[in-house]
Amino acid sequence: MYFTFFVKWVGEYEIDLTGTVKMLQKTLEIPMLDSPDSPDSPHTSEKIVRTEAEWRALLTPEQYQILREKATERAFTGVLTENHETGNYHCAGCGTLLFLSGAKFDSGCGWPSFTLPAESKAIEEHEDLSLGRRRIEVTCARCGGHLGHVFPDGPAPTGLRYCINSASLTFTKQQP
Repeated sequence: MYFTFFVKWVGEYEIDLTGTVKMLQKTLEIPMLDSPDSPDSPHTSEKIVRTEAEWRALLTPEQYQILREKATERAFTGVLTENHETGNYHCAGCGTLLFLSGAKFDSGCGWPSFTLPAESKAIEEHEDLSLGRRRIEVTCARCGGHLGHVFPDGPAPTGLRYCINSASLTFTKQQP
């Protein structure tokens, strides 16, 4: 499966509270031209709602702490941090396709890092004022699970670094 995207402008930017990337008074648009009929498509309007008991039964203790309680795994400890296989990264809570391996890069931060999600509707971004500073939290749009944060220090073409907890993801290797 291939995803095609077009970047209209690259340069200095800012991210507003809605997650919109503004480039020097212009908007960076990355329309994803993918098929919503694909089995790996993140397109879905069905939200996942579970009780805390159901989440605890479904997830490992570490996954529960990260996805449901917004914890963070220790840097350089996640099993997917050094994964260089070709494939897809899904939400460990609901299976939604979140990131493609082609968007993964080594940022040196200790967590899996991506330049953009597989589809913009797969994730939601929220202002996070914890730890005494402003950050943008990234959650799964389908189940609301905490994934990590997005920072404006990534490589071109987006300039973004989605810093994601390894335990919040599952990986499906691409078959030859």
